[in-house]
Amino acid sequence: RMETDCNPMELPNNTGFEEDSNYRDFEGTDVKDMRLEAEAVVNDVLFAVSNMFVSKTLPCAEDVAYINVETRERNRYCLELTEAGLRVVAYDFDQTDDRLQTPYHETVYSLLDSLSPAYREVFGNALLQRLEALKKESQS
Repeated sequence: RMETDCNPMELPNNTGFEEDSNYRDFEGTDVKDMRLEAEAVVNDVLFAVSNMFVSKTLPCAEDVAYINVETRERNRYCLELTEAGLRVVAYDFDQTDDRLQTPYHETVYSLLDSLSPAYREVFGNALLQRLEALKKESQS
Protein backbone atom coordinates (compact mmCIF):
# COMPACT_ATOMS: atom_id res chain seq x y z
CA ARG A 1 0.00 0.00 0.00
CA MET A 2 1.43 3.36 -1.03
CA GLU A 3 1.55 6.34 1.32
CA THR A 4 0.65 9.91 0.38
CA ASP A 5 0.90 13.25 2.08
CA CYS A 6 -2.79 14.03 1.77
CA ASN A 7 -6.20 12.76 2.63
CA PRO A 8 -7.64 11.49 -0.67
CA MET A 9 -11.05 12.82 0.34
CA GLU A 10 -9.57 16.31 0.06
CA LEU A 11 -8.85 15.85 -3.63
CA PRO A 12 -10.81 18.21 -5.85
CA ASN A 13 -13.83 16.74 -7.59
CA ASN A 14 -13.43 18.90 -10.65
CA THR A 15 -10.90 18.23 -13.38
CA GLY A 16 -9.85 21.81 -14.02
CA PHE A 17 -10.66 25.39 -13.28
CA GLU A 18 -11.52 26.15 -16.89
CA GLU A 19 -14.55 23.88 -16.80
CA ASP A 20 -16.44 25.84 -14.15
CA SER A 21 -19.48 27.03 -16.08
CA ASN A 22 -20.03 29.92 -13.64
CA TYR A 23 -16.96 31.61 -15.10
CA ARG A 24 -17.81 31.05 -18.75
CA ASP A 25 -19.60 33.96 -20.33
CA PHE A 26 -19.18 34.28 -24.07
CA GLU A 27 -21.03 37.61 -24.15
CA GLY A 28 -17.99 39.24 -22.54
CA THR A 29 -20.17 41.08 -20.03
CA ASP A 30 -18.95 39.14 -17.01
CA VAL A 31 -15.17 39.31 -16.56
CA LYS A 32 -13.66 36.83 -14.15
CA ASP A 33 -11.12 37.98 -11.62
CA MET A 34 -7.89 36.09 -12.23
CA ARG A 35 -6.81 36.44 -8.59
CA LEU A 36 -9.82 34.34 -7.51
CA GLU A 37 -9.06 31.90 -10.29
CA ALA A 38 -5.41 31.71 -9.15
CA GLU A 39 -6.47 31.04 -5.53
CA ALA A 40 -8.66 28.16 -6.76
CA VAL A 41 -5.73 26.73 -8.75
CA VAL A 42 -3.49 26.88 -5.66
CA ASN A 43 -6.10 25.20 -3.45
CA ASP A 44 -6.54 22.37 -5.98
CA VAL A 45 -2.92 21.21 -6.01
CA LEU A 46 -1.22 22.60 -2.90
CA PHE A 47 -1.17 19.12 -1.33
CA ALA A 48 1.09 17.81 -4.12
CA VAL A 49 3.80 20.52 -4.15
CA SER A 50 6.18 21.91 -1.51
CA ASN A 51 4.82 25.46 -1.65
CA MET A 52 2.38 27.40 -3.81
CA PHE A 53 0.80 30.83 -3.45
CA VAL A 54 -0.52 33.74 -5.48
CA SER A 55 2.16 36.40 -5.93
CA LYS A 56 1.70 39.47 -3.76
CA THR A 57 4.36 41.53 -5.59
CA LEU A 58 3.49 40.97 -9.25
CA PRO A 59 0.35 42.80 -10.36
CA CYS A 60 -2.89 40.81 -10.61
CA ALA A 61 -5.57 42.08 -12.95
CA GLU A 62 -8.87 40.88 -14.36
CA ASP A 63 -7.00 39.11 -17.15
CA VAL A 64 -3.76 37.94 -15.49
CA ALA A 65 -2.46 36.59 -12.18
CA TYR A 66 0.87 35.15 -11.12
CA ILE A 67 1.39 32.04 -9.01
CA ASN A 68 4.62 31.03 -7.31
CA VAL A 69 5.20 27.31 -7.01
CA GLU A 70 7.98 25.24 -5.49
CA THR A 71 7.92 21.60 -6.55
CA ARG A 72 8.85 18.73 -4.26
CA GLU A 73 12.17 18.65 -6.11
CA ARG A 74 12.75 22.18 -4.71
CA ASN A 75 12.54 23.87 -8.12
CA ARG A 76 10.91 27.30 -8.07
CA TYR A 77 8.71 28.73 -10.80
CA CYS A 78 6.58 31.76 -11.37
CA LEU A 79 3.46 30.89 -13.37
CA GLU A 80 1.29 33.26 -15.37
CA LEU A 81 -2.44 32.52 -15.40
CA THR A 82 -4.52 34.01 -18.23
CA GLU A 83 -7.53 32.97 -20.32
CA ALA A 84 -5.03 31.10 -22.52
CA GLY A 85 -4.04 28.90 -19.57
CA LEU A 86 -0.95 28.64 -17.39
CA ARG A 87 2.70 28.91 -18.34
CA VAL A 88 6.08 29.30 -16.67
CA VAL A 89 7.31 32.91 -16.91
CA ALA A 90 10.38 32.60 -14.65
CA TYR A 91 12.49 30.11 -12.71
CA ASP A 92 12.10 31.89 -9.37
CA PHE A 93 9.35 33.44 -7.25
CA ASP A 94 7.86 36.83 -8.17
CA GLN A 95 9.80 37.16 -11.44
CA THR A 96 8.94 37.37 -15.11
CA ASP A 97 11.38 36.85 -17.96
CA ASP A 98 10.11 38.16 -21.30
CA ARG A 99 12.70 36.07 -23.15
CA LEU A 100 11.14 32.87 -21.83
CA GLN A 101 8.84 31.36 -24.45
CA THR A 102 7.16 28.48 -22.63
CA PRO A 103 3.99 26.74 -23.82
CA TYR A 104 0.58 27.33 -22.27
CA HIS A 105 -1.09 24.46 -20.42
CA GLU A 106 -4.87 24.20 -20.21
CA THR A 107 -4.74 22.97 -16.62
CA VAL A 108 -2.45 23.29 -13.62
CA TYR A 109 -2.40 19.48 -13.55
CA SER A 110 -0.78 19.15 -16.96
CA LEU A 111 1.68 21.97 -16.22
CA LEU A 112 2.84 20.41 -12.93
CA ASP A 113 2.86 16.97 -14.51
CA SER A 114 5.40 18.26 -17.05
CA LEU A 115 7.57 19.97 -14.38
CA SER A 116 7.59 17.57 -11.45
CA PRO A 117 7.80 13.76 -11.36
CA ALA A 118 7.18 13.93 -7.58
CA TYR A 119 3.93 15.86 -8.19
CA ARG A 120 2.85 13.17 -10.64
CA GLU A 121 3.55 10.44 -8.07
CA VAL A 122 1.79 12.18 -5.16
CA PHE A 123 -1.22 13.12 -7.29
CA GLY A 124 -1.44 9.60 -8.73
CA ASN A 125 -1.24 8.01 -5.27
CA ALA A 126 -3.94 10.33 -3.95
CA LEU A 127 -6.15 9.47 -6.90
CA LEU A 128 -5.59 5.78 -6.28
CA GLN A 129 -6.53 6.14 -2.61
CA ARG A 130 -9.67 8.03 -3.56
CA LEU A 131 -10.69 5.35 -6.03
CA GLU A 132 -10.13 2.65 -3.41
CA ALA A 133 -12.27 4.59 -0.93
CA LEU A 134 -15.05 4.99 -3.51
CA LYS A 135 -14.88 1.27 -4.28
CA LYS A 136 -15.21 0.40 -0.57
CA GLU A 137 -18.08 2.89 -0.25
CA SER A 138 -19.97 1.30 -3.15
CA GLN A 139 -19.48 -2.20 -1.69
CA SER A 140 -20.96 -1.32 1.71
